[in-house]
Amino acid sequence: MVGGISGWQLLILLLIVVLVFGTKRLRNIGSDLGSAVKGFRKGMDNEPEQQEPEQIEADTQSAQAQSHEEASEAASESTDSKAP
Repeated sequence: MVGGISGWQLLILLLIVVLVFGTKRLRNIGSDLGSAVKGFRKGMDNEPEQQEPEQIEADTQSAQAQSHEEASEAASESTDSKAP
């Protein structure tokens, strides 16, 4: 093969990797990588459904109203505490 890795070269490379890292470490790396991929897939499957645009707008408006009410309460409490 011109410009590629032949079967013998791949086998020698694999043998060197096994000698350097050892089979136990390679097995641990493989299982860690597999569990990471499995967790990622599970997280993607459990992603909440996309909300409708109307629902997003309603949620935003209710959050703004709630923050406005909290700001009004905080302002009234601060004026009450300043009174003699």
